[in-house]
Amino acid sequence: MLEPFIEQKSRQLIFYLSRFLRGHLPHRELHLFVWDTLEEWSQLRIGSWRPETLREQVFWHLLYQIEYWSEPELKQNTQIRRELRYCLSFLHGYGQLPCHCVGVRP
Repeated sequence: MLEPFIEQKSRQLIFYLSRFLRGHLPHRELHLFVWDTLEEWSQLRIGSWRPETLREQVFWHLLYQIEYWSEPELKQNTQIRRELRYCLSFLHGYGQLPCHCVGVRP
């Protein structure tokens, strides 16, 4: 139940965030994806706040970053964009665990 959810949502997050970073997806669509994901997560009723895998940790970290930073910062801040891409690379299955990646479950 948990692993398939994280796997499916990670693939979707890669798709949505990559398109946003390339300028092919409105910020509103990215925001809606995050909130839809959180709604689906709440239906799973997982009690622990600790991610089970590093992949899950990076997944939650990215969702938090997307909601934390404003649209202009996500579009224009090169350091934030670089860190987001680094996390995407890890979710994609290549690259190392990003430094300072603190992802916990909601």
